[in-house]
Amino acid sequence: MKRSSLARLLSIALAAGWLAAPALAEGDVKKGKKVFNKCRSCHSADKEKNKVGPHLVGLFGRKAGSLEDYSYSNAMKESDVEWTAETLTAYLTKPKEFIPDTKMNFAGLKKEKQVADVIAYLEEVTKKPE
Repeated sequence: MKRSSLARLLSIALAAGWLAAPALAEGDVKKGKKVFNKCRSCHSADKEKNKVGPHLVGLFGRKAGSLEDYSYSNAMKESDVEWTAETLTAYLTKPKEFIPDTKMNFAGLKKEKQVADVIAYLEEVTKKPE
């Protein structure tokens, strides 16, 4: 990873920690399910089936770009990001800034509350059955 890319990633990660505090405390699962409708055409959250984008089952704690049966951008595979509430907050707010050259064609969620809600929903629905 280039030094400038690493510096940008670190600065975004630091900002994500600041942005994530309300998201972690205030997410509403039911509202998050509605927000996820913006994502549903490309991502499955409760089934291990890829669509235009990768499925999200087992998302939390997974390294970005690591599903074997999905063709990620090189930027995603090389990002060294692990999906947590904090990294998802930064990514869902400004995907192209958090991981430049990602294939995800989504501008991001502009409302902090929507980010918090969708993360709360994803935390619940993407858990792998034990």
